[in-house]
Amino acid sequence: MRRSFFRLLKLPPRLLYAVGLGPLYGRVVMLLTTRGRKTGKPRITPLQYEQVNGVFVVASARGVVADWYRNVVADPMVEVRVRRSRFEGIAATCTDPARITDFLELRLERHPRLVGRILRFRGVAADPTRAQLEAYASRLAMVTITPR
Repeated sequence: MRRSFFRLLKLPPRLLYAVGLGPLYGRVVMLLTTRGRKTGKPRITPLQYEQVNGVFVVASARGVVADWYRNVVADPMVEVRVRRSRFEGIAATCTDPARITDFLELRLERHPRLVGRILRFRGVAADPTRAQLEAYASRLAMVTITPR
């Protein structure tokens, strides 16, 4: 049941990109295509992202157990579709809570209402301290994608 619920959540962003609304929706959400670690088939996952100095950064709310994250670990060659752009990239994983906390602080600065709601939903204060963010970040994983 839970797996099918998550599959349903992935459908709207994919449809919006398919009908040409990627430039609007792509301000916050990218489509990441990985290769299935078992099947080798392409797997498309919508993810919130930030662009920092030409590199795209995404976090895994499910940590290292997220399927897309495990696919990246198995094969770091990915394809990204963001706004009107589509490119291949090389993904690098990170589980360092300090670096993930830096990313969360950046996201809070850029999108305070959206990220504040996400944090509250996850049981973190809307205006968290660095220590609170680090405690939360210890359960997450992060991926940086460098365009090729």
